Amino acid sequence: MWVFYDPRFSLMNGDDDAYLTFLCETLHPIVRSDVTEVERFKQLFNQYLDNDGFQLVEKAHLSGKPVFAGRYVGTSAAPAIKAANEVIGATDPGYLTRQITRMEGATNADPDLAIGTAKELVESVCKTILTERSVVYSKSADLPELVKLTVKSLQLTPSDIADQAKASEIIKRLLSNLATVANGVAELRNHYGTGHGKPSRSTGLGPRHARLVVNAASTLAVFLVETHNEK
Repeated sequence: MWVFYDPRFSLMNGDDDAYLTFLCETLHPIVRSDVTEVERFKQLFNQYLDNDGFQLVEKAHLSGKPVFAGRYVGTSAAPAIKAANEVIGATDPGYLTRQITRMEGATNADPDLAIGTAKELVESVCKTILTERSVVYSKSADLPELVKLTVKSLQLTPSDIADQAKASEIIKRLLSNLATVANGVAELRNHYGTGHGKPSRSTGLGPRHARLVVNAASTLAVFLVETHNEK
């Protein structure tokens, strides 16, 4: 539709407020008088907006018909984030917990910051575990190297389970995949996260990409911390 590409509206490349205002105007009583139709469109809009933590809500009435405004209502914490808060927060209520809070809060509002913080969280978890286990690591070690060292230092399976060696190999394979995710986190951070200057017109990645990185990093961090704590 032409209206989305018309530079006068800036809907494709403008800010969230401009886009939400546009949606609200399409439901304004002067524009759309059928209340049933307005409600149907409002529910449809909110179904998609909910993924990024936004909603259209009634702010007033005109001739008995609703007038809407866009609001940021947030999103419920993903299971990975909730687990990170419970497990890592109990272990370290200081720096690591602040990283999780920052990462969670930035997922929708500032995806670049969320991606950068996700990478930093895994780094911090690995360095904390290695330090507590007296494992020496290079100050210049990158994220994949830190994950590999951490995995190597942890006994991954309980000693009393059947065929411990086989189970350990399977878990190592899964962790290898998580390490690949960690590597992806590092690469995304280098290209799109905070900490690197970019051209002024750069748009970066969106909340859905940030959620992928945040959830992957949280899952990896929680498993490493839980394994470390059990030992």
